[in-house]
Amino acid sequence: MSEQQKKWLIFGLPALLVVVLDQWSKYVVRTTPALHRETLIEGWLSFTFIKNPGMAMGIDLLPTPVISVIAVLATIAITGYVWRYLGRSNALYLTCMGLVVGGALGNILDRIFMGLIGGYGGVFDGHVVDFIHFTLEIAGRPVFPYIFNVADVAISVSIILMLLFHKTILPDVNGAGNEGEGGIGAGVGNEGEGGIGGRERCDGCGAGNEAGCEPRQVNGK
Repeated sequence: MSEQQKKWLIFGLPALLVVVLDQWSKYVVRTTPALHRETLIEGWLSFTFIKNPGMAMGIDLLPTPVISVIAVLATIAITGYVWRYLGRSNALYLTCMGLVVGGALGNILDRIFMGLIGGYGGVFDGHVVDFIHFTLEIAGRPVFPYIFNVADVAISVSIILMLLFHKTILPDVNGAGNEGEGGIGAGVGNEGEGGIGGRERCDGCGAGNEAGCEPRQVNGK
């Protein structure tokens, strides 16, 4: 297996795992009425089954089909970005991006198929299944009022990790095209020790150093 194949595997396995866990958990909750409203930890955590037609955390600013198309395009763009910098990516970065793409795909599958399964719409009309609900309240107000799913957890954990450890995780995208130690900017046209910027020229003809010429720096120094 080549190095590139190994990196795609590191990226793909977390994505596949998230999709499987996300879709399985949604199916179990959706098809089990007893889990539609189930207290797991009194005052802290419960299952509350809902169908979310909007974006993450119940944000509803655009029609469902538009959100679905945007989600698909964003996932394609993220995958393309990973491909672009695959050679400079480490295992932690690829794992995090795999979690993001897996989470996005999990919710996209809901948007594609749930409208058809539920009989309330066509492709891209589906509502995302949410069910994880933190019920903790302080002074009568919910600490976290949003209901989410496994896909949302994967995306959130990945983003938090990349924000906290960005210096270690994120690839060096500014090093594109590096050649040797200096990179393209420092190495193009280098001749001798001075390179283009420090090239010496002859006093009389202005050409580059040749045998028999008396060199001086461009600025006369």
